[in-house]
Amino acid sequence: MTTRRHLLAAATLPLLPLLPLAARADASWPTKPVRIVVPFAAGGTTDILARALAPELQRAFSASGQSFIVDNKPGAGGNNGAAEVAKAAGDGHTLLMGTVGTHAINPSLYPKMPYDHVKDFAPVTLVAGVPNVLVLNPASAQKYGIKTVVDVIRAARSNPGKLNVASSGNGTSIHLAAELFKSMTGTYMLHLPYRGSGPALIDLMAGNVDLMFDNLPSAMPHIKSGRLLALAVTSGQRSGAMPELPTIAEAGGSMLRNYEASSWFGLLAPAGTPADVVQRLQQETAKAMATPAIKDRLLAQGANPSGMPPADFAKFIAAETKKWSLVVRASGAKVD
Repeated sequence: MTTRRHLLAAATLPLLPLLPLAARADASWPTKPVRIVVPFAAGGTTDILARALAPELQRAFSASGQSFIVDNKPGAGGNNGAAEVAKAAGDGHTLLMGTVGTHAINPSLYPKMPYDHVKDFAPVTLVAGVPNVLVLNPASAQKYGIKTVVDVIRAARSNPGKLNVASSGNGTSIHLAAELFKSMTGTYMLHLPYRGSGPALIDLMAGNVDLMFDNLPSAMPHIKSGRLLALAVTSGQRSGAMPELPTIAEAGGSMLRNYEASSWFGLLAPAGTPADVVQRLQQETAKAMATPAIKDRLLAQGANPSGMPPADFAKFIAAETKKWSLVVRASGAKVD
């Protein structure tokens, strides 16, 4: 006679062999080098964060004997590198250091995207958030008599089209920070997009560009060296890394009272990446961001380390997409 207990025992038998296989599959990853694609040129904050994280992940998964490699793939405001990851196999061996541009701004800014920023990716974790900072070439500041944010507005109005503003590419928060500034102040400055913050900073310091709303971590060394003049940060609150700098909302007068345009950076994998791999990556990234060596270094550079769970990161991306779609519409920004 077959009893209920026998039926339950029989029902569990086919599952038993699968458990060790699942455990082995989890433990065996990675089986080859893991590539972290940075969709911008070297030298910018996206690159800085990826290069800070890669060795930490390599140490965390040292038992595999595999390396974590940063691969810069700039172009199209981050779309080129993001599209490459979107098309990669979802096996955990290709990751993206995504940004507010690739995963919140570009979907509203570009009429045609080479990837679906939601369906083509598995969010892993928010790595860090950073304010942008309004910086000028000192010679340009002297030429136009600029010492404050209000002076920038005055100079732009007095010299329409003569002041130019660099960005790390179309659709980046650096670009949108400038467009929002122009929209709220009724000014016109020529936008010069680059293939990353690094090349833009080089031209800014060389005097080929007048100003830029760069990420604070990549601009800070040049501010401290005196090669760039910093006027204000773009966040809603002052940065703990440079508390002497006012916010643009504080320094820009009544027309900029509600100004805010900050950046964020997060780790994403191609859609279909196993959930256990995503979870392990998030956990180890969160641990790395919490270690004093990494946390203190990033805070000193103006970045705020994170490490939120995948589900929370997905909700964060959705909220940011909605927020920046409104900014794009209000600013009138277009891909140029």
